[in-house]
Amino acid sequence: MTDLLALTARLVDVASVSLAEAAITDLLEGELRTVPGLLVDRIGNNLVARTDLGRPQRIVLAGHTDTVPVNGNAGARIEDDTLWGLGASDMKSGLAVMLELARTVPAPAVDVTYVFYAAEEVAAEHNGLRMLFEQRPDLLTGDVALLGEPTSAGIEAGCQGTLQIVVDLAGTRAHTARPWMGRNAIHRLGMVLDAVERYEPRRPVLAGCEFREALQAVAVAGGVAGNVVPDLATLTLNHRFAPDRTPAEAEAQVREVLAPVLEADDEVRLVDVADASPPAVDHPLLAALISRNALAVTAKLGWTDVARFAAHGVPAANFGPGDAAVAHMADERVERACVERCFVALDDLIRRGA
Repeated sequence: MTDLLALTARLVDVASVSLAEAAITDLLEGELRTVPGLLVDRIGNNLVARTDLGRPQRIVLAGHTDTVPVNGNAGARIEDDTLWGLGASDMKSGLAVMLELARTVPAPAVDVTYVFYAAEEVAAEHNGLRMLFEQRPDLLTGDVALLGEPTSAGIEAGCQGTLQIVVDLAGTRAHTARPWMGRNAIHRLGMVLDAVERYEPRRPVLAGCEFREALQAVAVAGGVAGNVVPDLATLTLNHRFAPDRTPAEAEAQVREVLAPVLEADDEVRLVDVADASPPAVDHPLLAALISRNALAVTAKLGWTDVARFAAHGVPAANFGPGDAAVAHMADERVERACVERCFVALDDLIRRGA
């Protein structure tokens, strides 16, 4: 087997901050086009390589090629069995596993689609997987999908949805020397924040995975001048909801929490939403991956692109080397054993199937 830590280091050494992924896509394309039997398509800086062996099932392995901006950690550094560098955990170690599988398993028991996509770390409008689903959904069909997000070589099943709500609280302007002639909209924030604080999050268990919802105030704005009672205060809320709820049901829940402290002139606006994805650990291919490798299984509390696959009818889960807790940090790193464990598990899955 190739030294997977060295291969990861090679990928880390190719800068690929979001929206500047051409160089790493060129490298991956060059490698994949030399593999006999692989069909390779490039759409912008998104790359899809597929086997076409007529197998009864197809697995999609997907990972993003971009990183967050450099934070004094450009370039790879290996010490003993640890690789340090931007993207080592999130998620060039996952890309290295995918690349090595594509190069070394010419006749898998299942057909395999390898998806290397751009711009996951920035706004959804740039997301390469989103682009592929819009322009070439035929390239992304499969029975199950695994995203190489850092999960410490465990399964993080499904993902929670997320929505953003803006609350506009009304007041009446007045001079601060005569505040009784107005109504302070900023002061009204207290009641709303108290209602949010008292919210009791649900913790539903789905397919053995405990999800944990959350409602948090993430931004406030208001104020006119130092001598004016403000007539508007704006509060932004983020709600993470479990996959047993639709976005409409999640929004209704937030509105129910807010209703007792709002008035007729107040406004509640949904400004952003992303669907949740149900855990798919009972799918035969995922069940085989989990049981044959004694993988830990937990719920994915954040949002990932597994939701895009689920929305298109492809059950999906997160499985990759690296620790999400060090992703995006200056000391981002990955351990050799974790990378190799992911490779061995996926190699077994695609060689043997379910």
